[in-house]
Amino acid sequence: MTEDGVVWNQLTALLPEAGAEEARDCWSLGEQEAALGLLVSGLMASQVPIGELVRAWISVLAEGWGEREALTPRLRQCVGDGGPAPVRLVADEEGAGGPRGGSADVLVPWIACERCGAVLARVHAREPWGGLSYLAVKYVVAPAAGGGPVTREFPAESPDLAFTYLLEACAARLPSG
Repeated sequence: MTEDGVVWNQLTALLPEAGAEEARDCWSLGEQEAALGLLVSGLMASQVPIGELVRAWISVLAEGWGEREALTPRLRQCVGDGGPAPVRLVADEEGAGGPRGGSADVLVPWIACERCGAVLARVHAREPWGGLSYLAVKYVVAPAAGGGPVTREFPAESPDLAFTYLLEACAARLPSG
């Protein structure tokens, strides 16, 4: 994770001071998983409205620390701010895509860009018993869920870089002015 500290400080600033301090202390002690839980619980308990971009950044941090599956249901329950959303978390029912390029890997759409339609997907290996690997083996950005070739791949330890690429690649395609 490259910018965890910067993103973390911005996210905890959304909480009331006591909750923010507790979450920051937990993070600084190396308890990132617990700190993420405190952040989401604090947002829910305080009914702090968050935008979809904030929701996506929390999901990216949670993915990097192995907590995405545990925190996503509560993260989805956080109050939205109703503002325009450049990205959104893809609903589970939007489903996994099939293999691309002759691979047995399965693309699971994760974060969609509302501006250009590109999708950041987690790539999971198909396990011998038929299920998907618990952890993503890599991340990819594709023009749209299930359509078009992958435009960029990122290693398993880089969900934040993949998300940053999704945001920046779209911004680069938007007309200026």
